[in-house]
Amino acid sequence: MSFLEYRVKFAPTGLRKVLYLNWPLIVLIAAVASIGFLMLYSIAGGSLDPWARRQMQVFAVGMVLMFTVAMIPIWFWRGMAGIAYLIAFLLLIVVDIMGETNMGAQRWIDFGFMQFQPSEMMKFTLVMALAAYYDWLDPKRVSRPLHVLIPVLLIVLPTALVLLQPNLGTSLMLILAGATVMFAAGVSFWYFAGVIAAGAAAVTSVFTLRGTPWQFLRDYQYKRIDTFLDPSADPLGAGYNIIQAKIALGSGGWSGKGFMQGTQSRLNFVPEKQTDFIFTTLAEEFGFIGAFSLLALYALIIGFCLVAAFRNRDRFSALLIVGVAANFFFYIAVNLSMVMGMAPVVGVPLPLLSYGGSAMLVLLVGFGLVQSAHVHRPR
Repeated sequence: MSFLEYRVKFAPTGLRKVLYLNWPLIVLIAAVASIGFLMLYSIAGGSLDPWARRQMQVFAVGMVLMFTVAMIPIWFWRGMAGIAYLIAFLLLIVVDIMGETNMGAQRWIDFGFMQFQPSEMMKFTLVMALAAYYDWLDPKRVSRPLHVLIPVLLIVLPTALVLLQPNLGTSLMLILAGATVMFAAGVSFWYFAGVIAAGAAAVTSVFTLRGTPWQFLRDYQYKRIDTFLDPSADPLGAGYNIIQAKIALGSGGWSGKGFMQGTQSRLNFVPEKQTDFIFTTLAEEFGFIGAFSLLALYALIIGFCLVAAFRNRDRFSALLIVGVAANFFFYIAVNLSMVMGMAPVVGVPLPLLSYGGSAMLVLLVGFGLVQSAHVHRPR
């Protein structure tokens, strides 16, 4: 019996779909988001406004979207993958032409009731498109040059548009998530070795061409790299963020200063504490124990996703889940590397904790796709 025949005959309906949901994953997502609400409440000095209340409202809408997406059969989302990718790509073009500018970056479309960041949407529509492509492609052909070129173009084109915003962090995540799906699909390792070598050459060129008309990055991006390499060179300027973040991280000690007792956050020493640097508030108030507990919850979420992927016999579903899990992991890895001074500050939020509507909604829709794949998998 083919998978098409199977899904028509044995597809879950009604209450069975609700029972088939990956409920432990839902509980973990809600637990991490609740920690985020507490941190936003603490940062605001014991008030739900201006961040916690809005974040809870966005999370509630996102959960509704997640359950809605989960109830729709996964083969519908496979059929929509190309359309979703095209819509996200067109929105990126709109952003580059007439998007809203904030803090020197043109990344948002203003819909009146909210500002939407299409690059967040592209992170998951790219994964959908790549998963659909490899589901269609004969596994024996995945490493042939022509069939490698197509997914590379799917990754490179939106990445170039995101770089124009400029948004180096999201561009990096698009490349990493896309490469993860390609690797999971069985593309030869030698292609990745070649990309790594080219990446090393590109990094060398970035520094070599600095100060010339052909430099790859903008001046402020070079300044971020300089700050990353030596924050103390400008402690009251470009290095201020990283230095204060490290002070907040270290001052929490083993068990932290206590809820709403973080001096670095409460006294506004840490900038952007409600978004990119929210992890520093958690570490300062709850110490190593609190920070490790959050990382454990993150690890469990990724683990449940990977288990769901390994158990799914549908190729599109498995690759889609891996892609969503990769996106989630790179969110965490890039943000934590940034706030701990292990990577330049590139403006990537901490998933489910950082304040921001677009990232929260799109991430929950991504988990809805994971749930749809889990609910409608062959049993």
